Amino acid sequence: MSKYIQFFDTTLRDGEQTIGVNFSIDEKVAIAKQLENWGVDVIEAGFPVASKGDFEAVTAVAKAVKHARVTGLARARKGDIDACVKATSMATHKQIHVFIATSPIHREDKLNMTKEQVIDAITYSVDYAHKFFDIVEFSPEDATRTEPDFLVESIQAAIDAGATVINIPDTVGYTNPQEFEKLFKNLRNNIPMFDQITFSVHCHDDLGMAVANSLEAIKAGATRIEGTINGIGERAGNAALEEVAAAMYVRKDYYHAENNIDMAETKKTSDMISHCSEMAVPHNKAVVGANAFAHESGIHQDGMLKNPQTYEILTPAVVGANKTSLPLGKLSGSHAVMQKLQTMGYQVTRDDMKVIFPRFKNIADNTSIVSESELKNIMREVNKVTA
Repeated sequence: MSKYIQFFDTTLRDGEQTIGVNFSIDEKVAIAKQLENWGVDVIEAGFPVASKGDFEAVTAVAKAVKHARVTGLARARKGDIDACVKATSMATHKQIHVFIATSPIHREDKLNMTKEQVIDAITYSVDYAHKFFDIVEFSPEDATRTEPDFLVESIQAAIDAGATVINIPDTVGYTNPQEFEKLFKNLRNNIPMFDQITFSVHCHDDLGMAVANSLEAIKAGATRIEGTINGIGERAGNAALEEVAAAMYVRKDYYHAENNIDMAETKKTSDMISHCSEMAVPHNKAVVGANAFAHESGIHQDGMLKNPQTYEILTPAVVGANKTSLPLGKLSGSHAVMQKLQTMGYQVTRDDMKVIFPRFKNIADNTSIVSESELKNIMREVNKVTA
């Protein structure tokens, strides 16, 4: 049976931690509305205690969003929680996201806290947050570098204090799918209420495995995926939610999971984030890159002309992108060149291509993409020769 996977978007919070990115309040509201159109379940609007601007942005998003659940981030501190309470007070649907680090290196070198002190902080902060929010999400920061038994102890303390969502952050992108599966197996075996709790994951991409780890978590028992649009975020960024959504769409047979994402709004959402963050999407970026539905290789172009499914497992229309393109370059074959000329209005046969194609190759070897004007020049030359 299919299970439902919630999408938790942190583009406005973790995404804004990208070097050089600073969304205005108006941009955050517009982005939040588009994320809602895309179908995300939870929008992490910011870190209210961090600054006056962040507090005002969370407040504005909380007022503007009508269907998605709005959350603010809070350290395991009373002041942080109070700021979240005030900032999200106008939200139609809300929750809070409380975190504290649990790994040895974070406990000892960053927090200067013992295990006992960390557990006390979890118990106090989650219990306090639960007085104001029905849904309290707790994150043991750097979970994937935390001792397995202490991770269980930390999570159990949060659940006992009232947490209904447990997020497992791979804070520094350290883990891999096999280890993530093992981590979830340990939690399932040692958390009595595992199936009554929403387990979430927040994966970073330092080793390029954020999406793979997130998808593995779905198989392992997670029912919420956290990430950002275009994968923006701290250091190497986060799991790109559009890639997670596309994988779930194409491989329904494998993940047996559903979500509320409107795939047709994907490209529009990606373009908005690219514009507001002033970060260009790499051309070879999966799902939303300019080359995601472009084919230059002659073998690929020939296959696409015969049956698009030979080389496209996802169509441009599904994600709201422009149609497939077959740019003509030095690797293109005569079939693609002939088809292009025909769409331009030329009556070209295979015999004609014996004259046309060598001229095309001479140009293609000295340029990246052969333009329509260059094709017209070729046809003028060929017509002169054959006239």
